[in-house]
Amino acid sequence: MSEDSLKVSVLASSSSGNVTYIETPKHHVLVDAGMSGKKIKESLESIGKDINTIDSLFVTHEHSDHIKGVGVLARRYDLNVYANEKTWDAMLPKIGKVPEDQMNVFEHNKVMTLDDLDIQSFAVSHDAADPQFYKFHHNGKDFVILTDTGYVSDRVEQTIKNADGYLLECNHDVEMLRNGFYPWPLKQRILSEKGHLSNDDGADALMDILGNRTKQIYLGHLSPENNTKTVAHTAVADILEKNDFGVGSDFLIHDTDPKIADPLISL
Repeated sequence: MSEDSLKVSVLASSSSGNVTYIETPKHHVLVDAGMSGKKIKESLESIGKDINTIDSLFVTHEHSDHIKGVGVLARRYDLNVYANEKTWDAMLPKIGKVPEDQMNVFEHNKVMTLDDLDIQSFAVSHDAADPQFYKFHHNGKDFVILTDTGYVSDRVEQTIKNADGYLLECNHDVEMLRNGFYPWPLKQRILSEKGHLSNDDGADALMDILGNRTKQIYLGHLSPENNTKTVAHTAVADILEKNDFGVGSDFLIHDTDPKIADPLISL
C-alpha cells in the first residue's frame, strides 16, 4: 500500500448508519458519523486505525443515520466538523453543543484544501435542509461519496465523472419496496426525486460517470427492508455487463455492510 496514496474504507453504510474513513499522509477524516462513538471507534480499530488520529469530520446532511455520533466525536476527540449553514442549523438541536472553534461552514459547490487533501462539495436532491456530498482528491486520485439523492443531475455527473473510486447509493429494489410493508407515503418519499436511488438508478448513474480511471465501486446505503447485498450487486453488475462495461476486469464492485468495515484500500 503506497505511503502517499488516497486510502479509503467504508466503515458502515446502510439506512441505519453511515461512516466512511479517508486518509492521506497528513489527514485522517470521516464522512458522516451515523453510529455511536463507541461503534465508530471499534470500526476504525477493525481496520487498524486509532480514532485519536481523526482530525476532521464532513457531514452530508442532518438525518440521524448520518449524524448520530457527530456531537460525541467532536467533543471527545476535538474534531473539526464541516457542514453547510442550513445543515448546521438543522443538526445542532440533535447533536448537542459543539465548541464554536470546531464548527466550520462549508457550502456546496465549493472546493476546500486541507494541506494534501482537496475536498469538493456538491448539492444533491434529498429531503433534508441542504444536503451535499463530497469528492476527495489527493495525489492524482479522486474518491466520490454520493448517497441519499433521488436522482443524479447533469451538474453532479460532470462534477464526479471518471473518479478512481465511488461510494454510490443503491438503496432499494423497486419491486421489493413496492410490495413491502412500508406505508404508501413513505414508499412515495423514497421513490421521489428527493428520495433515494434504486439499484437500477445506481447502475444507470454509474454508466454515465464511469471512466478509464475508475477501479473501485462501493454499493452503499442499502435498505435492510427493501434490498439485499446479492440483489443490489447482481442488478448493478448485470446492467453494466449488458452495456459492455468491464465488471471484474476494468473495475471491482464491492458490497458494503451496516456493521462490518470494508478493508482499507489505496486508490
